[in-house]
Amino acid sequence: QVRLVESGGGLVQPGGSLRLTCAASGTIFTTDTMVEWYRQAPGKEREFVATITRGGSTNYADSVKGRFTISRGNTKAYLQMNSLKPEDTALYYCKILKGIVVYWGQGTQVTVSS
Repeated sequence: QVRLVESGGGLVQPGGSLRLTCAASGTIFTTDTMVEWYRQAPGKEREFVATITRGGSTNYADSVKGRFTISRGNTKAYLQMNSLKPEDTALYYCKILKGIVVYWGQGTQVTVSS
């Protein structure tokens, strides 16, 4: 069983930056997997943020393009978030797809407020 753990969330002022990390047990990041970040704000549906393939191809939600950058290494995945806005406030989740199997982390809270 793969266990995902997100970290790096916190309270930041508008315009600030945070770097989220997704760590996984085992060697799943070295295999043919797709890594994604999602977020869920209070009272809203969980929404897609960014994705990266094993080969490094990326895709982003329009709301974060130009501000967020997803990356991955052999043991972790990352979401660099710059120019943060209050509307980026949410619980951020890491998701890994390996074939038809999906793994989710427990989330890390990001709050953007002055």
